[in-house]
Amino acid sequence: MSLLLGVNIDHVATLRQARYALNPDAIIVEPSVLEAAWEAKAGGADSITIHVREDRRHMQDADAWEIRREIDLPLNLEMANTREMRNFACELNPDFVCIVPESREEITTEGGLNVTGHLESLRETISIVQAAGIKVSLFIDPEPDQIRASAQLGAEMIELHTGAFALSNGEEHLAELKRLQSGAELGNSLGLQVNAGHGIHLKNLNEVFTVKHLKELNVGHTLVSKAIFIGFREAVQEMRSAMDQYPGPNE
Repeated sequence: MSLLLGVNIDHVATLRQARYALNPDAIIVEPSVLEAAWEAKAGGADSITIHVREDRRHMQDADAWEIRREIDLPLNLEMANTREMRNFACELNPDFVCIVPESREEITTEGGLNVTGHLESLRETISIVQAAGIKVSLFIDPEPDQIRASAQLGAEMIELHTGAFALSNGEEHLAELKRLQSGAELGNSLGLQVNAGHGIHLKNLNEVFTVKHLKELNVGHTLVSKAIFIGFREAVQEMRSAMDQYPGPNE
C-alpha cells in the first residue's frame, strides 16, 4: 500500500509574508503559493494542505480561494475550532478539514488538540462541517483517550502529531515511536483513517514506516527547506519516491 502524500505549503506563504505582508499589492509578490501547489502536484503530491490561521500570519483567505479554484487535487484545510474558521471552511468547501490547536505565541503548530477537554464545541464544529459534505480529521497526540474521543465524536480521520517523535532522541525517541505505533493500532481498530504529520523528513521516514495502518503523511517544512537547494518539484518527487517504500499494515 503506497502512502498518500499531503504537501503543506504554508511556509511558502511564510517566506512571502516576510517581505510582502505590508505591501501585498506590489508588482511582483513572491514566492507564489499557487505555483508551489502546481509544483507539488507535478512532483507527485496526492493533496495540498494549507493552514489559514486566525491571525493570518502566512496563508491568506485569497490564497485558499485561489488554490481551491485552480488546483485539481484534494484540499486539506487546517483550522482552529472557532466559529469564524468553521464558517470559512463551509464557504471554501475543501475536501477535508483538520482541526488543530492554535496559539498566538507559537511559530508553528506545537502539540495536539485537546479533544477530551473540548468535546461539546468540537461536536458542534464537526457536525456542521460534515453536514456541508466535508470530511473531518483531528490533529492529536498519540494518546489513547484523545484517539477514543475522536472516534466517539464521529471524525473520519485522525492525524497523529509526530513532532515529539521527530524532535527527541535516545530512549525518549524510542518511547515516542512506540506511542505512535500503539496510537495507530488503536485508531485503526476504532475505524478511523490514521494520518500523521509534523517534523517528518527523509532521515526519520524509515522509522515512521514501522507505524502500521498509516494512510497519509502531511509534510511541509522539510520540502520547503529542500526546495531552496533542489527545487520544490524535485523535493516533493524525492519524498514521494521514498514514501512509495512504505510496507503497509501487514508486512
